Amino acid sequence: MAHSLEALFMFVEAATLGSFSAAARKLHKQQSTVSEAIANLEIDFGLLLFDRSTRRPTLTEQGKAMLIHAQQVLDAHDRLSRSAHRLAGGLEPTLTLVLSDMYQSMRFDSILIEFERRYPELELECMIAEHTDVVALVQEGRAQLGLVGAQQDYPPDVGFESMSERSEIGLYVGNQHPLAAVPHVTTEMLHDARELRLNTYLNDIVERRRGLCWSSSSYLLLLEMTELGFGWAELPRWLAKRFAADGLLELQVRGWPKTVQVDAVWSRRHGLGQAGGWLLDTLLAP
Repeated sequence: MAHSLEALFMFVEAATLGSFSAAARKLHKQQSTVSEAIANLEIDFGLLLFDRSTRRPTLTEQGKAMLIHAQQVLDAHDRLSRSAHRLAGGLEPTLTLVLSDMYQSMRFDSILIEFERRYPELELECMIAEHTDVVALVQEGRAQLGLVGAQQDYPPDVGFESMSERSEIGLYVGNQHPLAAVPHVTTEMLHDARELRLNTYLNDIVERRRGLCWSSSSYLLLLEMTELGFGWAELPRWLAKRFAADGLLELQVRGWPKTVQVDAVWSRRHGLGQAGGWLLDTLLAP
């Protein structure tokens, strides 16, 4: 079979976006190029991947099964590319890592020390962002590697792998906030108080609760506002403990605290250089 990685990539994009034209726009290609690539895949496979009888092409049952395999091939290609970069010794001049405050690891300091020892001349930039902002920065090539609280799904051109570390998030108020005196806080009580809510620049983070709300794209700023008594907030527990242990109270609410998985993400289109591949592998190591 002569199908290419690029054709598989077009197939995955079209299946995810539900449109050949949308996939073409995202990949900066002609729609005819995407349509032809997918048609050639169908000939190679001997399968009908899309039902084109409806206004928008929909995956057939065979297409759904092949989508899983196509994604696995792209994942394997990512791993192969990282290994090749390491073996070839091609060192990128700069590396940008975008971190979520959800990520907290006792190993991170030692990882940075080893990184500096291995790549003393490389320029390292660390950024802080959350949720979809992390994914967007990686997708656009502004950052090569990101660590983010696990998302429900990712764009096809973003590779991801779950890390062994988990984070915990709790509900907090300042010590002088009225809810601090309540032994067991209910959801209705939270609705009646101002929420200090994380919000990304893309503004598509989490379904908003009813009631008063202030927002910020930074957990640290939310922590400060919470400590000052402006409302309650969801905060990473490690962050609250390290930076406001005496100024915050964790609320006792049913279902909280919650455990959050952390994912490493990177761009399949832009790839990772030698240092980025080493950093990813080291972060993912148990």
